[in-house]
Amino acid sequence: MADITRRLGWRHLRGAPTAHIRHHRSGKLLHDGPGLSFWFRALTAALSEVPVDDRELAMTFHARTSDFQDVAVQATVTYRISDPALASARLDFSVDPDTGVWRGAPLEQLGTLLTETAQQHALAVLARTTLSSALVDGVTAVRERIAGGLGAEPRLPATGIEVVAVRVMALRPEPEVERALRTPAREQIQQEADKATYERRAVAVERERAIAENELDSQIELARREEQLVDQRGTNARREAEEHAAADGVRAEAEATRTVRLADAEAARSVRLARAEAEGSREVGDARAHAQAAWLRVHADVDVATLNALTGTRLAENLPNIDSVTISPDVLTGLLARLGAGGGGAGA
Repeated sequence: MADITRRLGWRHLRGAPTAHIRHHRSGKLLHDGPGLSFWFRALTAALSEVPVDDRELAMTFHARTSDFQDVAVQATVTYRISDPALASARLDFSVDPDTGVWRGAPLEQLGTLLTETAQQHALAVLARTTLSSALVDGVTAVRERIAGGLGAEPRLPATGIEVVAVRVMALRPEPEVERALRTPAREQIQQEADKATYERRAVAVERERAIAENELDSQIELARREEQLVDQRGTNARREAEEHAAADGVRAEAEATRTVRLADAEAARSVRLARAEAEGSREVGDARAHAQAAWLRVHADVDVATLNALTGTRLAENLPNIDSVTISPDVLTGLLARLGAGGGGAGA
């Protein structure tokens, strides 16, 4: 849209580089070109603004294949206005001198022309194609047919229109048909997925079996080594016991030898001691016998009164010490009676 400003009854237009401006006054062309900027009077000016940039026209339409199946076609046509003078003469690109807005809808007219032309050629090619072929190769066939049809359409050059490119994004059947078509493929994919799952499980089972066999082999090898270890330990223990027994035998023999030697030495010492004690006893007995004989010889010549005196002396020497004597009246009476009786006998 052109940028128009007001100044004291005059108007100033400033166009964009992608907009071709045509200014007529009284049937004469005063300004013609893109990106113009000029003053004009609104009452005498006739302005046209033709876009010359590339424009995208998206279109969606329905078609029917040769097997009577409906499909939806999504396409995009890129075009541009190559002859602005011819386009402004064939279509209404005039703008309001006060606002710069198009008085009509020229781009909608161009869109309708391009859409109907493209749809006509797409319907023609799809009407001779089955649904399966259309879904496989229909995009390329429809694109080529639309591009060729638009290039050969005489109305487009006569209107100053140039088709730059044609793109067909998709050909889609109805949802029910699409689901029905997807079912076999999905079943096949599911079967392949199940097969892959089974194969993966089989591989997993095989790997688990290999792992179990390896573990079993490892356990067998471990048991064999443990058996060897037990045998070696038994051999070592037996050898150690034999060595201990031999050492104990040597120690016992040495101890026995030492004990015998000690016993022999002790016996010899005891014999010597016994001989010494016997010799001493014999000598002591002899001495006592000599002393007794001498004592008897001495006392043989002594009278009886002396012997009695000696006997009393020896007896007194062997009696215990008497610190005090307690005489009861009964004892004293008995002693006195004995003394009296003794004295009477002596006087008589």
